[in-house]
Amino acid sequence: QVQLVESGGGLVQPGGSLRLSCAASGALFSQYVVAWYRQAPGKESEYVALITGGGNSLYSDSAKGRFTISRDNAQNTVWLQMDSLKPEDTAVYYCNAYRMLGDENDEYWGPGTQVTVSS
Repeated sequence: QVQLVESGGGLVQPGGSLRLSCAASGALFSQYVVAWYRQAPGKESEYVALITGGGNSLYSDSAKGRFTISRDNAQNTVWLQMDSLKPEDTAVYYCNAYRMLGDENDEYWGPGTQVTVSS
């Protein structure tokens, strides 16, 4: 069982930066791929970035070049550094951790943290 808690959201002006954290409890965190998703009001959930246990990362087109995902398995934490923020980045950001156990998907979600980009 893994519990995830996001933090670091808030209100920031366009062009500003925020650093989101995803803290995980439970063992074997390094076995999980961790991803960030976001959901804006009235819109579907959108994938932002992911990082494997070994530190390989992938980004959505909207995040590429502006966001950086990183992790420290010893601290059971994943971060999302968000720079050059735009109003369209406003959303609730969710942390997701998953791994495959045989044919089953072992998956967990955090409660989310609100990011608002506005002047």
